[in-house]
Amino acid sequence: MMTDKLNINQWAVEDRPREKLLAQGARALSDAELLAILIGSGTADENAVELMRRILNDCGGSLQALGRMRLDDFTAYKGVGPAKAVCLMAACELGNRRMKEPTERKRIESSRDIADFFLPMLMELPHEECHVMLLRNNLTLKGTFLVGRGGITESAVDIRLILEAALRNQSTAIVLCHNHPSGSLTPSTMDKNLTRQLAEACRIMNIRLLDHVIVSDQGYFSFKDQGLMD
Repeated sequence: MMTDKLNINQWAVEDRPREKLLAQGARALSDAELLAILIGSGTADENAVELMRRILNDCGGSLQALGRMRLDDFTAYKGVGPAKAVCLMAACELGNRRMKEPTERKRIESSRDIADFFLPMLMELPHEECHVMLLRNNLTLKGTFLVGRGGITESAVDIRLILEAALRNQSTAIVLCHNHPSGSLTPSTMDKNLTRQLAEACRIMNIRLLDHVIVSDQGYFSFKDQGLMD
């Protein structure tokens, strides 16, 4: 004889995600339980935790893959309408922003520091973006700004805009970083030409170009580490 499936409000109190969080703290909850709190309910066949567990499984258990899902990807699941999908997308975006929030007076000392800063910002994008990091004389971070946005394989970058921003912000050193949505970390001919031209322009303006870093979900590539910069 089959028994009816219990919905979340019929679970033992200690097993309900919201009550569990209140009693034990957010760290005690699984990813699926945390996400279930956001959507609130599931379907007649799946409660919210089971539904989010299934979506996560379809993402290979990766929150990064979940963060790349679009509205129509979420709403393809029974029980996830536009309102729930928007909640999930907003939560993923907040997570991304928290990861990339600049640390006050963070010192940039290596290509690893550059990659760690930009990876959360760029690795999930379906298109290329190029950003410049503005640094003080002691290599602490002043800020970043977007200098180019393009398609899947390239983005147009105006060197004059980079120099203008560096001079306007009185930055003595800069770093260039862009993503490769394809996952490849091999620099293109355009990447190499841009690096060479920007380095020459920076020398004239007495600004240090410390590195050009390419990031993707496969890791990162540093022009400086690979001996492609003076």
